[in-house]
Amino acid sequence: MRIRDWDRNLKVRLFGEALMNITFWMFFPFLTIYFAESFGKGKAGFLIIFSQIFSVAANLLGGYFADTFGRKRMMVLSSLGQGAAFLLFAAAVSPWFTSPVVGFISFTIVGMFSSIYWPASQAMIADVVDEKDRSSVFAVFYTSINIAVVIGPILGAIFYVNYRFYLLLAVGIICILLALVLAKMTRETLPPKIKADQTKEKWYAFLLNQVADYKVIIKDRVFLLFIVAGVLSAQTFMQLDLLFPVYTEEKVQNQTLFDLGNWSFSVNGEQAFGLILSENGLLVALLTVFVTKWMTKYRERDVFILSSLAFGVSMIMFSQTTWIWGLITAMAVFTLGELMTAGLQQSFISSLAPDNMRGQYFAAASLRYTLGRTIAPISIPLTVWIGYQWTFYILCFLAVISAMLYGWMFKLHERNRVTNSSTT
Repeated sequence: MRIRDWDRNLKVRLFGEALMNITFWMFFPFLTIYFAESFGKGKAGFLIIFSQIFSVAANLLGGYFADTFGRKRMMVLSSLGQGAAFLLFAAAVSPWFTSPVVGFISFTIVGMFSSIYWPASQAMIADVVDEKDRSSVFAVFYTSINIAVVIGPILGAIFYVNYRFYLLLAVGIICILLALVLAKMTRETLPPKIKADQTKEKWYAFLLNQVADYKVIIKDRVFLLFIVAGVLSAQTFMQLDLLFPVYTEEKVQNQTLFDLGNWSFSVNGEQAFGLILSENGLLVALLTVFVTKWMTKYRERDVFILSSLAFGVSMIMFSQTTWIWGLITAMAVFTLGELMTAGLQQSFISSLAPDNMRGQYFAAASLRYTLGRTIAPISIPLTVWIGYQWTFYILCFLAVISAMLYGWMFKLHERNRVTNSSTT
């Protein structure tokens, strides 16, 4: 499906969110280092875990709100909330006032509003795009994010260090501008029937209905296995902005990346992290659509299993090297695992979700990331307790368990499809 044929909502979002993501990735990859330096590695890991608990709660609310109050409204409110939190973060690193605690609180609030934004944004795509085209549309949005991952850290290496206050101020303003653009230039896509059903409910039915909805989701064993396997797999790819920056900063010494005649280019630990992060973003930006189309030729079961195994292999590779070219190779394997399911995951969720619970299903599915990110920071204090190598080994083991669960999930999914077809 060509971008020029997209619904206007998606076009507006694609370009607006791209700008916001570029500025976001100019400072986000360096936050783990910022909190580790401010609070110490052990305390920083647990603080990040604590902040993610709030994101999990916000994520659960986000799906319900998207199905009750509308996709557009929740996206606008979330953008405004993120903008205000970024402005507070800017104040915490300003030339006149410095407070890592206020910065951490701001970081937590940003995560909460982001978790509310995500289910509504994904549900909006599912509302306006036919099922056969969803994988390609999701892939384009994923590509735009990873273009930001390429550009953002490169610019961040300049602006975050020297102009941190102005950078966070700019991000806050851009988020508020995105909210205004979404309010003026997009329309609500919540299906009328769902909206009519929700407006008949009394306000005090909110919690009861939410609990009932999520009980239904939990009883969907295929979907529950999908979430659990995703949470385990997330322990590996979430390390991109958690374990990797700390590992490279501590373990990678000054190395020559290129040596051509009288000219050479060397990198230190922080620069090595920026390099492999930009490599990840560049490969994703260039190859997401291609790999997504390539993966549609194979069974979904095999793709999900091999994706988890690729993450596991990359963890072993990272554990065995501090050589810059070894890290670059490990990141290529890591990125392949990421790309294999980039477009397939969202279409798989869409195929499982009933129309009247699409927001809840997307919210529950995003628990792979919110729960995964809640647990993932434990890797930082783990490096203090058992060392980097054993930490990477544990992450590899979790990826293998994830692959096994995906195999079980698809076996059950096929059995359910055969049962349903025979009953109809």
